Amino acid sequence: MRVFVAGGTGVIGRRLVPQLVGRGHEVTATTTSRDKFDMLRQLGAEPVVMDGLNAAQVGEAVAAAAPDTIVNQMTGLSPAHGGKLNPRKADRFFAATNQLRSEGIDHLLAAAEATSVSHVVSQSHASFNGRREGGWIKSEDDPLEVVEGTKAVEHLEDAVVRAEGAVLRYGGFYGAGADEEQLKFVRKRMVPIVGGGTGYTSFVHVDDAASATVLAVEQHARGVFNIVDDEPAPFSEWLPFYAACAGAKPPRRIPAWLARLLAGEMMVGMMTEGRGFSNAKAKRELGWELRYPTWRLGFEKELA
Repeated sequence: MRVFVAGGTGVIGRRLVPQLVGRGHEVTATTTSRDKFDMLRQLGAEPVVMDGLNAAQVGEAVAAAAPDTIVNQMTGLSPAHGGKLNPRKADRFFAATNQLRSEGIDHLLAAAEATSVSHVVSQSHASFNGRREGGWIKSEDDPLEVVEGTKAVEHLEDAVVRAEGAVLRYGGFYGAGADEEQLKFVRKRMVPIVGGGTGYTSFVHVDDAASATVLAVEQHARGVFNIVDDEPAPFSEWLPFYAACAGAKPPRRIPAWLARLLAGEMMVGMMTEGRGFSNAKAKRELGWELRYPTWRLGFEKELA
């Protein structure tokens, strides 16, 4: 197939493009900078500059590529777009990504309709943001928690599902440079266990996330899928293991009231009340097999 990857130089894009090319697909991949053309060509894609918030550019790029499927991997999480994350001002860091998840996805879907592209696959998010009530592990039928950026995520998911596309809710990324900032902070003991560390997180290795995306493309999947590993786990369990694999000292422990003063409510809620996700639907309906079925295996390999 001819596949148009919007956001080809991001964490997932860099792993996804080679997998698509390796399975015989022709890939056009976008970037916001011509400086990354060589990278995309080395990955096997035809590069194109595109601003996801410019409707005319999006329409022209999609029309020129004439794809069978569009894959949305556009985010604004790099320092060039999002700046440096301040947990107390997370809205600023996620502002560009939220725009891409609202205006950007609308432009892509409009371009798909205008050029008769019948299938769209889009990234979404499922690491700790399940609704904070009931059980600790959530399925695709459970609502997401109302946190910063929820409206943009809801807009994206609703729009893609209405267009009969597939929404892939990726867990927390690690591997291939995906968690460099987290690794740096953990090694400096700047990521504590807050309260009892009871909040759950779901992870996924970037290569596994990319392989699930390839399956969604090839199978013309529809609906919402949690793309996470087999073992959602509380902070009190995974963070000390991560630190040990990274050769760092054990994380400090601080009370929730102090963390609330230092890092804000979002971080406290994530670390004490976060809900993880089940991957049963993706494994059942996509036939997805994980290379790293648990973060334990993945952390040991990536951080050794």
